[in-house]
Amino acid sequence: MSKVSQQNSTPGVNGISVIHTQAHASGLQQVPQLVPAGPGGGGKAVPPSKQSKKSSPMDRNSDEYRQRRERNNMAVKKSRLKSKQKAQDTLQRVNQLKEENERLEAKIKLLTKELSVLKDLFLEHAHNLADNVQPSSTENTTSPDKAGQ
Repeated sequence: MSKVSQQNSTPGVNGISVIHTQAHASGLQQVPQLVPAGPGGGGKAVPPSKQSKKSSPMDRNSDEYRQRRERNNMAVKKSRLKSKQKAQDTLQRVNQLKEENERLEAKIKLLTKELSVLKDLFLEHAHNLADNVQPSSTENTTSPDKAGQ
């Protein structure tokens, strides 16, 4: 399979040369390559599809211009409304979270006080039990079964 190729260089727009390559024997389609025209590069290489989309100066009185402006104005208005709504939603969420945080902090204070009271009661009860219980020796201990007989 020998590959015979031929390259043609055509000057392009904006200082860009397009190299077209033809391959005869390979059967593969070759894609044009964009290369800078001059040795210094002189700008960015632009594909042909982008070059044709450059807008020509429109007549401000034309129907097409007015329609484009109307569509653009509606899109801008819609975008601004959406942005404003998003900001309002965020502010509302911030306020909800602040309220929830305040409620949770109050609950923490209440539970901390309750824990302190319960600890004090427990310690007081434990001290009372310790004071009422007399130290007993192992000789005097009897099982409940033997004490009743």
